[in-house]
Amino acid sequence: MNPRTPRRARTAVRRAALLLTAGLPVLSLTACGVAEGDGSESAALGKSYDITVGLLLPDRDTARFEKFDHPLIKERISSLTNKQGKVVYANAEGSPKKQSEQFGKLVADGVDAILVNAVDSAAIAPDVEKAKEAGIPVIAYDRLAEGPIDAYVSHDNELVGQVQGRAIVNALGEDAETSKVVVMHGPPSDPNTALFRKGALGELDGHVDITQSYDTRKWLPEVAADNMRKAVKEVGAGDIAAVYSANDGMAGAVIEVLEDAGVTDLPPVTGQDADLAAVRRIVAGKQYMTVYKPFMLEATGAADMAVAKVQERSIQFDALARDLVDSPTRKDIPAMLVPVVALTRENIEATVIQDGVYTAEEICAPAALAADCAEIGLKP
Repeated sequence: MNPRTPRRARTAVRRAALLLTAGLPVLSLTACGVAEGDGSESAALGKSYDITVGLLLPDRDTARFEKFDHPLIKERISSLTNKQGKVVYANAEGSPKKQSEQFGKLVADGVDAILVNAVDSAAIAPDVEKAKEAGIPVIAYDRLAEGPIDAYVSHDNELVGQVQGRAIVNALGEDAETSKVVVMHGPPSDPNTALFRKGALGELDGHVDITQSYDTRKWLPEVAADNMRKAVKEVGAGDIAAVYSANDGMAGAVIEVLEDAGVTDLPPVTGQDADLAAVRRIVAGKQYMTVYKPFMLEATGAADMAVAKVQERSIQFDALARDLVDSPTRKDIPAMLVPVVALTRENIEATVIQDGVYTAEEICAPAALAADCAEIGLKP
């Protein structure tokens, strides 16, 4: 991410504040500047509520996409359009080719707008260009796509890496500089990977001993497991002091490999996405932390931007897109960057439970977690 001046300075201040308040409850939609817009503007400029928004998500391996993002976007667009608007949804299941075909069908069918979370940010560019030629606005969702996109909605992904890296340094304490840390990045084809990497390494470089580092094809847990087995062989299971894992799916695989190698006192392992399985691992003391990215704020913001764009409500759109980012193919892309929260055993109730993502009953359902849930005050 590379916000342009003068907004760069404001973003830096916001990042610093978020790092200091990572344990606090997430912000409300109103606090993030998501306004409903001026009713008179809507009456004057609004088009029919009978609109169709295409939603393209990249895979089913990341639990949040199917469980949260899709239904939240669908519900919000229905709410914004008096239940007349609809979402046409497709999942690429990790295939850039399949996503291109899905994108092409949306363009051919003449949808009013497209929200796309790209499997491959560069490969999707020709499809974005075709949508542009057809007069269909394209909003990059969660991952910054290349090509002439109209807007971008995501979390502050460099901050995600910073929060993860800072968590490891803090967990290792005075021994950090001599501690051997294994690093599991995501795939280079995902533009968010570079941002996570930049943020994390900015905290880790010079503060810990990074002994092994891997890229993980398609975010696949089985690939992370293979790489972790290599790290155990190279470093020694008992000598690995911490593992930077860019997301929860890989974190689960890393922990399984360590346990299979006989490690009973698990080192700090990071994650991202606040998957239910990861939250349960955190309760059990197996995973150190995850980055909770408020799905409702991101999904609702994307739906709001899509509807505002279709209905030509520029005032509302500008209120939503208060940041600017650059992609390799376009400068000054209007963007909404949603804040993130470091989730640990100490703030589960103040984050995912308070926001209605999970209930204490869901988190504590496995009988093996009863004592751990009681220890941290979670009452099913």
